[in-house]
Amino acid sequence: MSDVLALVEARLHTTFGEPDARAAVTFLGADRIEVLRFTGPADGNAGEDVVRYVTLGMSAQPMADPGRPSPGGPPSPSGFAAPLSVSLADPVRGPRAELVLTVRPGRADTDKVLRPLAVLAASPQVEGLVVAPGASLDTGEPLWPGAPFTSVLVAEPGGLVEDLELDAPMEPVRFLPLLPMTPNEAAWKRVQGAAALRERWLRHGTDLRDPLRAGVPLG
Repeated sequence: MSDVLALVEARLHTTFGEPDARAAVTFLGADRIEVLRFTGPADGNAGEDVVRYVTLGMSAQPMADPGRPSPGGPPSPSGFAAPLSVSLADPVRGPRAELVLTVRPGRADTDKVLRPLAVLAASPQVEGLVVAPGASLDTGEPLWPGAPFTSVLVAEPGGLVEDLELDAPMEPVRFLPLLPMTPNEAAWKRVQGAAALRERWLRHGTDLRDPLRAGVPLG
């Protein structure tokens, strides 16, 4: 599906310009995942730059359709859909996505997020999982050195990068923003839900792009 990835990269260049760095990671049982780094203005504000890390390779294959029967049981506590057997995978139909993480530069060594981000992008191929808005994705380690985050909340697509339409019967590629969560926020979200956590962030004016932010008050 190199044609799909070429279209995805073209959409990213149109949206963010040329990447200023890229890295590739290969996992056993999965295609190569690249992570592209773009530095540029945030929300059109020329006075403030952000760094965006975007995966390239996750959308080469469709994720298993969450509407199909699964012998793997109910969704896992992490928010992923349950694993599907390989025999149920459709090589053409199914949701496709890439991941986008946005942070403010200069406060932390956020370039170390490349491998954790690639691990998350490879999980649909390696584990047969579906990544969708509202899911919690756990990296099992800090996103970068000194980071207070070991997981992310998958946000709704469309606001940052428009969906990329593909020829039928392929589904569009969606670009899913990732919002870093502290362990306490992730635990609270599992009980209260993604919408409640987003409302809590909004109420307290949480800067979700701050790579060293403190957790939002949850009491």
